[in-house]
Amino acid sequence: MPLFRKKPVVIEAVQITEDSFDKPHPNPEHIPGLIYVPTSRTVVVPTLEGNMIASVGDWIITGVKGERYSCKDEIFRMTYEPVRPADEEQS
Repeated sequence: MPLFRKKPVVIEAVQITEDSFDKPHPNPEHIPGLIYVPTSRTVVVPTLEGNMIASVGDWIITGVKGERYSCKDEIFRMTYEPVRPADEEQS
């Protein structure tokens, strides 16, 4: 069976923290279009496949076409690494 490698692409990502809910509103860390639910400490992320629920510690990723989705911290750290500004220009 053929093997494939994921193309290197730079994405934007924000981790949900307690500050996502505790800072005064309007909270500059909030991503427009997402629903922050302070009582359950979750974020509702609308996607084409339906709503995803993200919790404290999860990451909200903005994909290459502007789509948003959540990712558990463990998977995020296995899949992504920080980039330097020079790396962004190469993508």
